[in-house]
Amino acid sequence: MATDQITIRRAVNGDESAMRALWSAHAPRIDAVVRRLVGDPDQAADIAQEVWIQIFRALPSWRGDSQFSTWAHRIAVNRTLNALRSLRRVQFAEVEIEEGSATTNEDPDRSFVAESIDEAVRQLAPGARAVFVLHDVEGYTHEEIATELGITTGGSKSQLFKARAKLRRLLAHLVDVPTPAKDLDDVASLN
Repeated sequence: MATDQITIRRAVNGDESAMRALWSAHAPRIDAVVRRLVGDPDQAADIAQEVWIQIFRALPSWRGDSQFSTWAHRIAVNRTLNALRSLRRVQFAEVEIEEGSATTNEDPDRSFVAESIDEAVRQLAPGARAVFVLHDVEGYTHEEIATELGITTGGSKSQLFKARAKLRRLLAHLVDVPTPAKDLDDVASLN
């Protein structure tokens, strides 16, 4: 934490190498929470850039009451939620893209399970996705989520219930193992 404080002081004074050091150390976690909340990788990249601009602008206001990572994470969550609210207000009619018309670059290092989970989370409604990520991934309480999203704690719990139920349906293929025919014969002989 002392290293962070020295680096932050240098960054506040305009030292670009200190800013790069802060970004390098904290970008993976900050960018990950933005991606999880947004769902769309392109929008997440744009919002993450805005988040980092906000973090660097607010840097002089960091008092050191908490760890820098906690403070920056809170800015990331707040800025991302604000950006999502703005996007919803200005949202245009959705255009369906025919399957196969868009290409994606597959990352060979990502496991099938991780990709399946990410895809399932992206399919959640924005409100359910935000509550799921904030509660189950980031560890926020329902009260904190309610405050951040401007909903009731009951609304947060309801959204989380719906998100988990949909994720169970979407990910069932990962845990449902077909019963081998031999086991079915054993069951039939018991009857």
